[in-house]
Amino acid sequence: MIATLPHEQVRRPFLYAAIIFGLAMVFFAASKATAAELKEHPHWSVEVKGGYFYPAADDWAAHYGSDKTWQFAGSLAYKLTRHIEAGIEGGMMQDQGAGSGQLSGTMTGKVDYALYPLNVFVLFRGVFNEEQFLVPYAGGGYTRMFYRQNIEGQGTAKGAVNGYHGRAGLQFLLDRIDVRSANNMYMDYGILHTYFFLEAQYISAKSDTNSGGTIDLGGTSYLAGFLFEF
Repeated sequence: MIATLPHEQVRRPFLYAAIIFGLAMVFFAASKATAAELKEHPHWSVEVKGGYFYPAADDWAAHYGSDKTWQFAGSLAYKLTRHIEAGIEGGMMQDQGAGSGQLSGTMTGKVDYALYPLNVFVLFRGVFNEEQFLVPYAGGGYTRMFYRQNIEGQGTAKGAVNGYHGRAGLQFLLDRIDVRSANNMYMDYGILHTYFFLEAQYISAKSDTNSGGTIDLGGTSYLAGFLFEF
């Protein structure tokens, strides 16, 4: 005589299997959703960068002892499309020297000089897929150049002039170098992509001097930094 199991015992393994299958499908769907989210297009970008600024003024080295000084900058931009973004960038250059004041043209002692460019820009990035390692970019726009020159024994001259700027560079995708860190950046901060980039930037911003001439407060910068897209 063949023994039979109660209906509850017959159904229980199928119930367990159904639960396991259901949990597996939920996990699979969640994984697919996460992967889809990671492939979504970013809408914002943030840059931090630094490097050297080479002033356009020919006599910069005579005033400050070198033909360059350091520069730091940061920007925030909104992506109008995946390829085009508009944003604002603030920066700072500063140096110390002795001799004649660059703006005043008079003989002085110690001179502290600082520039604060504020750039409003449109930028074009040559990105065609989210896994692209090398991305070229170029752009430019309006510049408002703020300056401050403190001349020992003569007070401080400060003001602002209008100008324009252009920039171009190459960015290198860092996501694949450390996939775990890239995923953590996304989960913790919503950052979709991280890039290292190299950039050249040109600024033209001319100001009148006390001697009746003009001087270009701009120059050329060579910068490196990090770009975060989210």
